[in-house]
Amino acid sequence: MAEKIERYFGNGKQFALRIRYSREHEPRGTGGALKLAQPFISDPVLVLNGDSYVEWDLVPLLELFKTKDADLVIVLQTAADVTRYGSVALDQDGRVTQFVEKGVAAGPGLINTGVYLLRKQIVRDLKAGIAISLEKEVFPRLLDRRVYGLVCTGLFIDIGIPDDFMQAQTLLASRFGDLNRCQPKATTVR
Repeated sequence: MAEKIERYFGNGKQFALRIRYSREHEPRGTGGALKLAQPFISDPVLVLNGDSYVEWDLVPLLELFKTKDADLVIVLQTAADVTRYGSVALDQDGRVTQFVEKGVAAGPGLINTGVYLLRKQIVRDLKAGIAISLEKEVFPRLLDRRVYGLVCTGLFIDIGIPDDFMQAQTLLASRFGDLNRCQPKATTVR
């Protein structure tokens, strides 16, 4: 239903933004979609997965990226049980040392929230026209580079399952009111 989003937000002018769209005509995964959008992205590029709600702060993310001259910074969250998400291991300097797939490990640990700040060169190096998972295929191959994790303590909800989707709807309605009432400001031209 991409057309609904494009119709609602348009070019973004009524929100004081400039919006350009990159549409997948077939699923390309997180990496393939990013490669398709390459002409529109900045360096570095901020990537947000659309199927989760994450509370995080841009300033510490940018500071870590700059201070470490990072190639990639991943926003992480502590979870009581990483089974559903997989986990990420860090060294004492905050550098990512390992990614563990979903279902392999259980118990407490750090999980990937789907928020990334990465150099555009990583996107340039991706092969075009194919489905690619950043999380499974690209990020693990970058561990010999400057890849860091930023642990945040805000709320994280992965809305990939119905119960969590309902939790996210309830949360957002309580924080932002009735989201169905939010409409772009009408502009009258006379």
